Amino acid sequence: MAKRKMEWAASGTHLRGMPRRVVFMAVGAFAKAVANLLNTTTVHNADTLLRLVRHRPPGVPLLTVSNHMSTLDDPVMWGFKGFPTMDARMARWVLAAEDICFKNAVLSYIFRLGKCVPITRGAGIYQEHMNEALERLSDGEWLHTFPEGKVSQEDGPIRRLKWGTASLINRAPVTPIVLPIVHHGLQEDMGMLDLLFSADIRSSL
Repeated sequence: MAKRKMEWAASGTHLRGMPRRVVFMAVGAFAKAVANLLNTTTVHNADTLLRLVRHRPPGVPLLTVSNHMSTLDDPVMWGFKGFPTMDARMARWVLAAEDICFKNAVLSYIFRLGKCVPITRGAGIYQEHMNEALERLSDGEWLHTFPEGKVSQEDGPIRRLKWGTASLINRAPVTPIVLPIVHHGLQEDMGMLDLLFSADIRSSL
C-alpha cells in the first residue's frame, strides 16, 4: 500500500488546528478579494450550497462537482459574498493534482493544511489517496472534485468526465448529496497580472 503524502498535516488536530486556521484565513481573504473586489461575481442558487454546507443531516456527506477553467477555481469560486470561506471547519476537502500542488515539502504542507487530497493523474480510481477521499465522505465531510481531470477552457460542452468521482459515489457507505456547479469567468484571472482587470464570474449551482 502506497504511503499517503503528509497526511498528518491534513489532520485538524495538527498543532491544535492553528496552522490550518491561518491558511484558511489567508487563502479565504485572497478568494474574497478576487471574487468581490477585483471582479463582478454573480452566483445563482447560492442558498442551496450554503444550506447543504451548514445544515445537511448529520453523517451525510456532500459531494460538489464542477467544471475546471483555471488553477484559481479553487479557492476563488468559494469567495462569493455570504460564504464562510475563512472557516476551516466548514471548508471543503478537494482533490488536487499531485504534480502541481505537491511538488515539494513546503507546497505539500500548505496544501495539506488547506484540506487538499493529492491525486496522481493516470494512477486509477483505486490509488491510495482516492481511498483517503472516500474516508472523508465516510466521515460525512464535504468533498469537491473536478471530474474533467484537467483545466479546460473550451467554449463548448464539458469534456468526457473521469470515472473517479462516480466511483466515490458508488463506494461511499452513505450515499452523498451531489451538487453540480457550473462556473465561467475565472479563466480571466489565470495570471497575477490579470488580477488588475475586471472579469465577470458567473456561477450556477
